[in-house]
Amino acid sequence: MLLPRDGAAVWCIIPRRGRTQIRASVRGAATGSMKRIFFTLAVLLRVLMAAAALAQTPPPPLISPEVHADKSVTFRFRAPNDKEVAVAIEGMAKPLPMQKDDQGVWSVTTEPLAPDYYGYAIIADGVGLFDPSNYAVKPNFLYRASEVHVPGPASLSWEIGAVPHGEIHHHFYKLGVVGDDRGYFVYTPPGYDARGKRTYPVLYLLHGFSDDASAWTAVGRANAILDNLIAQGKAKPMIIVMPLGYGVPEILAPGSGGLDNLALAERNFDRFREALLTEVLPRVEAEYLVIKDRNSRAIAGLSMGGSESLLTGLNTLDKFGWIGAFSSGGMTEEFDKEFPGLDSKAAGQLHLLWIACGTDDRLLDINRKFRAWLASKNIKHVDIETPGSHTWMVWRRNLTDFASLIFH
Repeated sequence: MLLPRDGAAVWCIIPRRGRTQIRASVRGAATGSMKRIFFTLAVLLRVLMAAAALAQTPPPPLISPEVHADKSVTFRFRAPNDKEVAVAIEGMAKPLPMQKDDQGVWSVTTEPLAPDYYGYAIIADGVGLFDPSNYAVKPNFLYRASEVHVPGPASLSWEIGAVPHGEIHHHFYKLGVVGDDRGYFVYTPPGYDARGKRTYPVLYLLHGFSDDASAWTAVGRANAILDNLIAQGKAKPMIIVMPLGYGVPEILAPGSGGLDNLALAERNFDRFREALLTEVLPRVEAEYLVIKDRNSRAIAGLSMGGSESLLTGLNTLDKFGWIGAFSSGGMTEEFDKEFPGLDSKAAGQLHLLWIACGTDDRLLDINRKFRAWLASKNIKHVDIETPGSHTWMVWRRNLTDFASLIFH
């Protein structure tokens, strides 16, 4: 081997055996270096994986809503990057601002609330959202919301009580008048036997604009209300039919104008009445043990359903003997046109015409005008005004009172 030394070449002869040892040493050194490199990389990989896992670990779940012993409720919402968050609660005039802590969690605690079910939405930087920590949701085609139950005593009609319970049935069918597939719900009272001989009066109970057919049971708690009233002897055992209330489904479409589009609203009311009388009612009377005369048929509803109850019931007095309207909305003030054949003699066939509205409801004015028109024609009716606005808290109480009065 030629080794340079002070600019001169020096030859060094290494025996064959020595050369083998040198190569082995070089390979050993290289192998050791590679092992150290792999070890270092493995350690770094473990550190990186641990850091990534730590970064991906979700924060602990929030409790929201939290109902306290004094009936106040705390709402919480995690949004560290949002600038402004509030909660809008059914029945409250304004949303409640929420405050953010150092963990990015917004919260607010209400004053004690009256026992009831409340819809609410989280408003984050101007966008309405479900509460992601709450599974309870109010069904609705346009305005879905989260829901919180502030429990109350068993004396409240909508609380689930230790009483016999009825059943809820869901039927599906093709509606010829509209041409779509839809369903309706039927409540049968405790003790109902489809193979028995006992027959029952029937209440057709209608939902409001944007609701679906499940509204009166899922949100209004109609089944719990009737279970309790029947058990207390305050209501007759009855069947309740809850159909989908849209004669023109496109009334729900964005840009349609909804019930403010008077031509569309009129067509919606007319076709719903036709569908109810020619398709839903005959189906119910074929499938259930109902009494088939007007004295044992009632119709009632809220908001849009209140107007449908009036427009259907008062224009087909041969079909219904009991009519209830809760916060009616959507009909025009041209009452002579809306009810062309109605006078005191025709209305005398009614056992009850019951018209209710909350004192803070935006529809109070038209309801008062309609009641004044009825009075001007000497048509007997019951006027009901209760505290509250256009909310389910009012309508649950309306149903409780109305169901206690019918079929007696």
